[in-house]
Amino acid sequence: MASNTADLPSSDRSVEAIRRYYDALAEGEEDRLTKDVAGRVSFEIHRRFLRPYLSEGQRVLEIGAGPGRFTTVLAEHGACVVVTDISPVQLRLNEANVSAAGAERAVEARHTLDIRDTTRFPGDAFDLVLAYGGPLSYAFDQEHQALAGLLRILKPEGVVVASVMSLWGSWRARLPGATQVAIRHGIDVADAVIRTGDLRHIPDATHVCRMFTWEQIIDLVTSCGGEVLAGSASNWASLEEPSVLAEIERSAPLWERFLAYETSACGSLGAREGGTHILFAARRRSST
Repeated sequence: MASNTADLPSSDRSVEAIRRYYDALAEGEEDRLTKDVAGRVSFEIHRRFLRPYLSEGQRVLEIGAGPGRFTTVLAEHGACVVVTDISPVQLRLNEANVSAAGAERAVEARHTLDIRDTTRFPGDAFDLVLAYGGPLSYAFDQEHQALAGLLRILKPEGVVVASVMSLWGSWRARLPGATQVAIRHGIDVADAVIRTGDLRHIPDATHVCRMFTWEQIIDLVTSCGGEVLAGSASNWASLEEPSVLAEIERSAPLWERFLAYETSACGSLGAREGGTHILFAARRRSST
């Protein structure tokens, strides 16, 4: 079965499908980074990657905030947070969870927001834009418009910290499923996904997104007038052997040492595409 780009749903239809997906997912999104040991490692990698860009008193725009896992982290670092998500259901969960954590004082406002359109915010409005959870992967063919908008609303020294779904890391982590796609829908469909990173080529996909390589992230940031400051995979060694990970987690010294190794590995240039997500930090390129 051939897969043609012209046959793909429009970006607007695709984004609306994502809104419905996360509305229906509801509390299911809350446990993604804590329900198993691999998720807990991924959360720690995200948290450590973000930490160098946090300081007391920052005004932060959080995009794709979901149920509030990182809203709480931002609050712990003394940020003032404008919380946004494409899903009204996720925003309600965010308010409930952040309030339960005693962190609601850090929230300036909550809005439903499509990452492709940040025109409601003026330029130079935020010290930091946090877009974890891969919201740029849901902009589909409008990721340039989306990222350019994020860079526009940064203060001169501000930083975007974001994640996208990783093409090669996702293929590695989900090889059995990728193989089934080729068997059920044909090599042409599998080739189209690998060539474009776009899961909309799979006719019966229940969750679609655009996956990226590290080189594509550099090109995207550069073409939007930005520069990449750092990058990391979301997970690397922690994609393997969950039983071994569980044993390591039971020993505090081993666990801390493993997290240090995993953080270093994920940040190395050779491993940045090796996890399910790619993390990156970027800022506007200086005109001087």
